[in-house]
Amino acid sequence: MQTADVLDAMGGLVAHLKMYAAKLPPIVHLSAVPTGVKPKFESVEEYEEIVSRFRSQSTGTPYKGMNELFVESLEAFEVGRLLGSVHPLLSVLDHLERMQRDKEIEIGRIDEKRTGEYRSTLNKILPGNKPELDGAGRGM
Repeated sequence: MQTADVLDAMGGLVAHLKMYAAKLPPIVHLSAVPTGVKPKFESVEEYEEIVSRFRSQSTGTPYKGMNELFVESLEAFEVGRLLGSVHPLLSVLDHLERMQRDKEIEIGRIDEKRTGEYRSTLNKILPGNKPELDGAGRGM
């Protein structure tokens, strides 16, 4: 398994999260919060397949430490906790950067660009990253 394989898995998961986030209403009523607004069954199956494939391919590689983060993201996605799905994936990106800094892995220029794009997309899903909210909460 190479860094590109990790980023391929990450790309698939980010795409699912982006599609799911786009389908959510801007305001989720409190009555829906305990169970969340769940993604479609097919989407959950595809997400689970990506995580399962990553787990089987990462065995015995430096990337196996990321398995728990991918599973944590999957478990949150299954029940409709979007933010709970995003944070573990951001941690995976942090882990990759740490591994590169510690010279455990090499990340090429193209993979660095992909890492940045995935981080940007995940950060846009998080609350407070909407341009139309710029300046909100600063008082009058």
